[in-house]
Amino acid sequence: MNAEELKALRVPLILLLVVIAAAAGAVYYTDLLRQQAQTTLVRAQAQQREAQTRMQRSGDEKTIIVQYVDRYRQLENAGFIGEEQRINWIDALRNANARTDLFGVSYEIGAQQPYAHAAELAPGPIALRQSRMRLDFRLLHEGDLLRFFDALREQGAGLFHLDQCTLRRTDTGTALRYQPNITANCELAWITATPDAAPGVRP
Repeated sequence: MNAEELKALRVPLILLLVVIAAAAGAVYYTDLLRQQAQTTLVRAQAQQREAQTRMQRSGDEKTIIVQYVDRYRQLENAGFIGEEQRINWIDALRNANARTDLFGVSYEIGAQQPYAHAAELAPGPIALRQSRMRLDFRLLHEGDLLRFFDALREQGAGLFHLDQCTLRRTDTGTALRYQPNITANCELAWITATPDAAPGVRP
């Protein structure tokens, strides 16, 4: 092939190179678009799955709320859920004392603190707290103590846990039938729950 023939092929060769470069660029751009579309698809699928999970979780939470809302309200009205209700506790003590016809009851209430056995119950986001109370009684006989705590529970003033009681006989030196023969010292804990995460239940 001589110089004249090469000169005649120069333009077609240039066009061929241009076409090859354009084809290579088109292939690269098409692959780039495919990768971007794939990334967009994967992201959209992940968002769809997340939305479906949120929807399902929301449905599950709604079902749980509907299932337990009445019981939750009962516990709230009973003074177990929410802020402690010391006035109600004192009223309950007085009513229980009157109903069981005791010789009076004195009390001391300590500061609120975390419930000692909360970890054993695994309450999750619910904070369990307790306020310890000391009670001093004068009783006719031992059965009065059981009747008092039964009456206290019936007041519905909250949830309490009886820790211990100490009973001592007293010698009055008299022969009266209706007089205190026993002194009792009891310690109990009033327990309250604060639902830090109870969405949808509160009004």
